[in-house]
Amino acid sequence: MVSFDMEGTLIDHNFSDLFWETDIPTLYGRKHGLDLETARERVISEYKQIGDERPEWYDAGYWFTRLGLEGDIRELLNRRREDCRVYTETRPVLERLKGRYPLIISSNTMREFLEVQLLKLPPIFDQVFSATSDFGMVKKSEDFYRRICRMLGVPPNEVAHVGDNQRFDYEAAKKAGVNAYHLDRTGDSEGAHAIRDLTEFEERLKNLE
Repeated sequence: MVSFDMEGTLIDHNFSDLFWETDIPTLYGRKHGLDLETARERVISEYKQIGDERPEWYDAGYWFTRLGLEGDIRELLNRRREDCRVYTETRPVLERLKGRYPLIISSNTMREFLEVQLLKLPPIFDQVFSATSDFGMVKKSEDFYRRICRMLGVPPNEVAHVGDNQRFDYEAAKKAGVNAYHLDRTGDSEGAHAIRDLTEFEERLKNLE
């Protein structure tokens, strides 16, 4: 089984960045009569008060309530659909891998975001898991990967996972017994686990067969 992280792996961070750093501040600015830059500063200050170690950080509904915003979150996300930028090699690699392996998404991104992002990808994934939405986890952990393997009835050593975060995609997955790879498009990471793009990941999969 082959597992992919979503943001920074299959698509870039543009979609989420625009939602959190432009769309939310825009709504906040309209409510309080502020220009975008001032609104953005205040909203980011609110984000920092919570911090990324708490689950609320990732919950768009929580922020709408905390900031007193109005509107439909899903509609707002759907309007950003075309801002989901897929990496050049993503679709070709996925098309070649489908049928050869069961493919899943193992992401920290909330499900509401994943649902929109998946519209930009081939409909070939057997399962989609969100650490925050499905398990209430702040970050992907060793337990996250083990729970997925148990749910799917697959031994960890028969799963290969790739993602762009050294700690949460490589180290946590490796501790769970998964064949893990760190996708570093900058090329700065070194070691047998480091890859530069999904085409290289595809080649590594052949070595596991």
